[in-house]
Amino acid sequence: MLNIADTLHRWCREARPFALATVVHVSGSAPLPVGTALAVDTDGIAVGSISGGCVEAAVYELCQRVLAEGGPPARAAFGYSDDDSFAVGLTCGGEIEVLVQRVELAEPHLVTALESMLAGYHTAVAHVVDGPEELLGRTLHVPGEGPHDGTLGSGSEDRQVVAHARALLRVGRTARIEVGGDADTCPRQLTVLVHAHALRPRMLIFGAVEFAAALSQAGRFLGYRVTVCDARPVFTTAARFPHADEVVTDWPHRYLAATETDARTAVCVLTHDAKFDIPLLRLALTLPVGYVGAMGSRRTHEHRIDLLREVGVSQDQLACLHSPIGLDLGARTPEETAISITSEIIAHANRGTGLPLSHGTGPIHRPAQPLPGLATAP
Repeated sequence: MLNIADTLHRWCREARPFALATVVHVSGSAPLPVGTALAVDTDGIAVGSISGGCVEAAVYELCQRVLAEGGPPARAAFGYSDDDSFAVGLTCGGEIEVLVQRVELAEPHLVTALESMLAGYHTAVAHVVDGPEELLGRTLHVPGEGPHDGTLGSGSEDRQVVAHARALLRVGRTARIEVGGDADTCPRQLTVLVHAHALRPRMLIFGAVEFAAALSQAGRFLGYRVTVCDARPVFTTAARFPHADEVVTDWPHRYLAATETDARTAVCVLTHDAKFDIPLLRLALTLPVGYVGAMGSRRTHEHRIDLLREVGVSQDQLACLHSPIGLDLGARTPEETAISITSEIIAHANRGTGLPLSHGTGPIHRPAQPLPGLATAP
């Protein structure tokens, strides 16, 4: 849904009927993730994509049928077909399940949710994709803060969905969840797809060096909100880092202690100067951030580890440090080094191996890892 939020918002405001096809389940290697959507209006205009092209025509026809006939939402499953070269199927070998529903007069809270997303606010839409027929397609708007809008018909179900949605917002992940199934408090079992529109994750780059200029450009390209920080004002200027969202002159450890971080934050230490690195890394390794990496040669790394041990950093904390920073790509230039660093950040976030895909077996696309304490639907 997030991929076409602007068009959905406009169509809802115009009270234009449309059919919304949403990927609600993925297994194996599929081209696009859960939550991706395609919509078709009564004029036959289509926006979005649910497969990158493999099954678009079949889903388009299903949307037109649902628009014409009305009634409850329809489901369709698509997998790999090698028996008939003209059969509809995914060429990547995975399987997807699509839910298609008619949206006639959108509930006000759905319009509000889409407006919040387009304005860049931290917000989520929880969308029932399996359960009693009367609840299919029903949505809740869950802002990052404050009360939610809409209801699934039960306060207990609403509270569970809101709690899960806010957990997903904290890590910026769209996912399916299961709620209910408790005979005493919440007997109905629902499968809910939470579309999480989170604020851009942060990349904190410490060290106003040439590598930081290239890394800030790569980080911004990947969707990070990039900050470059250094204690030396002569080097820490906006002109040197045009791709950074903010350039800060401050002692790195002092800035890190005062700024906001979360489980998606990437901390990249490029100074390889002990007077900056040690207090900064000592603090960074105690924070629940997504990634901490430090630049330097292997000799610099070994000396840095000794100094960190001397100031009380534990072995478990040291195990979370990516140093020397980056993957072994044979990088030489600042631009190549930036790709090496961002590749490691991506691999770490997605539990990838960093090996060439040609050297592996099995699905290319791994399923998203469940959050701690959050039961996701199979």
